[in-house]
Amino acid sequence: MTQRGALDAPVRFGANYTPSKHWMHSWLEFTPDDVRRDFAALAELGLDHVRVFPLWTVLQPNRTLIRAKALDDVRAVVDIAREFGMDASVDVIQGHLSSFDFVPAWLHSWHDRNMFTDPKALDGQIALVERLGEVLRDAPNFLGLTLGNETNQFSAQTHPSPWPVTPAEAEGWITALLDAAERAAPGIPHVHSEYDAVWYMDGHGFTPAHAARLGAMTTIHSWIFNGTAQRYGGRSVASDRHAEYLIELSRAFAADAARPVWLQEVGAPSNCLDESEMPGFLEATVRSAVSTENLWGVTWWCSHDVSRTLSDFPELEYSLGLVDSEGVAKPIGRRLAEIIPELRQRRAAPVRETAIVVEVDAGDVPLSRTALSPGGAVFQAWVDACESGLDPAVVTSRVADDEAALTARGIRHLIRPDLSASTVDRYDSVNTVVTG
Repeated sequence: MTQRGALDAPVRFGANYTPSKHWMHSWLEFTPDDVRRDFAALAELGLDHVRVFPLWTVLQPNRTLIRAKALDDVRAVVDIAREFGMDASVDVIQGHLSSFDFVPAWLHSWHDRNMFTDPKALDGQIALVERLGEVLRDAPNFLGLTLGNETNQFSAQTHPSPWPVTPAEAEGWITALLDAAERAAPGIPHVHSEYDAVWYMDGHGFTPAHAARLGAMTTIHSWIFNGTAQRYGGRSVASDRHAEYLIELSRAFAADAARPVWLQEVGAPSNCLDESEMPGFLEATVRSAVSTENLWGVTWWCSHDVSRTLSDFPELEYSLGLVDSEGVAKPIGRRLAEIIPELRQRRAAPVRETAIVVEVDAGDVPLSRTALSPGGAVFQAWVDACESGLDPAVVTSRVADDEAALTARGIRHLIRPDLSASTVDRYDSVNTVVTG
């Protein structure tokens, strides 16, 4: 799929698939009829795709043991999605989900290896990517591989047992696995994903340029519990347009103006929103995201609530679904179903004549990623512009000095935030919140 070709089709709407029975632990005892029941509920909402999360520990319990049965189960889920008229994207190095890490025993404790830089660890991951790609490549509804869910969190200094990386090492890991995916399943749009430390955390090895230039599309994960809702309010302009902000921020670092952007993960967390506010938040978020240029689609987090029979999840995880754990569509799911028919048809994006400038170094790394984070000078400039009725763009300082580039994007006015005006501390990861 070419980058431009990805944007010829209608806007895509889907869900990150969280099985209603036993959550991701259902991979330990795969039951096709349970998947069919779940997918029937999603198809009823009008969704056209799912993102699927097989667990790394189940697929590859030993570095040189990739379980054929587990691979077959993943293929079966993709095939079941097709039964219900849905496409399927599949994560592979999985990794991290909903506060739990699923790292095989050959990578931690007595066998501790940096998953990003150790040659043997890298060889093992490449083998898994190749095998899974080979199993899925002829499925007509296969959308491609995502390397893993927010794997950059394993490198963050806030992780309990971090594997640190330099930007060059992070790029090497991403590139090696994307190349493996292309060898195994050529011509299919494979991507990688990061949580928002890539945009907001100074010194983080994964950079905005990695997110916006490597892989077939840029993937955005947007969560307002990152300080946005706490500072501005759950139904503030800042929260309602947070996903749009990250999309526009990503476009500032894209080398190709036609690069598709996938809002791959966004949800309505109960620690920031009352239940009655969630449908309105979903609609505002989706509408603002769809107003951006080159949006491939929106994949809501998540399909089904986590069952209360499972323990130790952060409280918000039990209520993020479009559908409850009994298979009944919730008000937030019904709201998405209501707006999909209207928003699926592409419309011309608004002209963004005003752009906020991100100061970058010679390698296109922001001089202050903290300034991009909630409450930072750049983020605040975005909020102020939105509240004044503008639809702002974002550009790097290198682009801001290029009149031809600004003209090509229709940008006539620049806002240059004072980085010294940022009143927030260095961004701290809050993508995983565990209490008690």
